[in-house]
Amino acid sequence: MNLPQTSNLRGILFMLAAVATFSMMDVCLKLLSPHYPAMQVAALRGLTSLPLVLTWIALSGGFRQVVSRRWRLHLLRGVLAVAMLAAFAYALRELPLAEAYSLFFVAPLLVTALAVPLLGEHVGAKRWAAIVIGLAGVLVVLRPDTGRMFNLGSLAVLFAALAYAISAITVRVLGRTESTQSMVFWMIVLLSMFATAAAWHDWVALGVADWPILLGLAISGALGQYAITEAFKNSDASVVVPFDYTALIWGIAFDALIWHTTPDRMMLVGAAIIVGSGIYLIRRERTPR
Repeated sequence: MNLPQTSNLRGILFMLAAVATFSMMDVCLKLLSPHYPAMQVAALRGLTSLPLVLTWIALSGGFRQVVSRRWRLHLLRGVLAVAMLAAFAYALRELPLAEAYSLFFVAPLLVTALAVPLLGEHVGAKRWAAIVIGLAGVLVVLRPDTGRMFNLGSLAVLFAALAYAISAITVRVLGRTESTQSMVFWMIVLLSMFATAAAWHDWVALGVADWPILLGLAISGALGQYAITEAFKNSDASVVVPFDYTALIWGIAFDALIWHTTPDRMMLVGAAIIVGSGIYLIRRERTPR
């Protein structure tokens, strides 16, 4: 299904905004991850955003607009959100932000591939080749010869990427009948409920020094969730997802500024291959057929 170019442009702008705000959210997650269990970090992501989301819905038309009959898809998206965030929080404890992003870049490739059987979008042979080349770039980042492919942090990122890809597809399906408010509301509510229940047994008391980080997590998480929901709702998934690659710029910058780390050459080479594949996918999408 191909949406009008103006709609695709709107989706691209929302995706760029989502990447920027989610990168700030990931900084908060990484700062919290050494001190709290991964599942609790996922729960905090939902719980801190919930008051802002509830206020937004109350001021933008009320709660009647979140009533839905598509419970199965909302529940699936809630479960996927828990899995994705818990896995990614664990990975951020083990890996630099830029490296985690480089591996997570497999997600846009998966969304583009899954958009064919699940959404009926067209992906030609050359774009499939770009996806395969992008996956090869992931292998360059992983460097199988060093044994890093089986590092738990790396595997956690790849698992999170798969959950993200499936969730992105559910947003496109839900977007045909659901309002943005409904999708954001149920995602945050279900994430908060499911992750809190899973983390409750090992819950660690929050430190006072972490409250500013939690505030940043709340604001960036809520804004990012709104932006990414709008991005996938208003445009072809295969158009907007390559712009997720701009997260690498944010990741490198935050790693340098906060943790004083820089990516090595092989990671940059692998990331360049993946980003190049994404740019090619964009050009193929915009080329008249």
